[in-house]
Amino acid sequence: MANIKSAIKRVKTSNASNAQNATVKSAMRTAVKKYEAAVSNNDSNAKELLSTAVKHVDKAAQKGIIHKNAADRTKARLMKKLNAATA
Repeated sequence: MANIKSAIKRVKTSNASNAQNATVKSAMRTAVKKYEAAVSNNDSNAKELLSTAVKHVDKAAQKGIIHKNAADRTKARLMKKLNAATA
């Protein structure tokens, strides 16, 4: 553990940030998994789940949790799955 006061504060804030980032990333992964399950089961609400998943991915990219290009790639793959399922 750090001895310097500013280092102790930094550890606290980084732990709080890590917890918040983990929450956002987990929500993103859950939304993507729900969407992929809906697409594989040919559910009718796949489009709504797609918009939710895209929203979570965009939010994670906006907060810097995932890279912008990784978010774009993920969204492209999700769109591709829906187009393949409907075609």
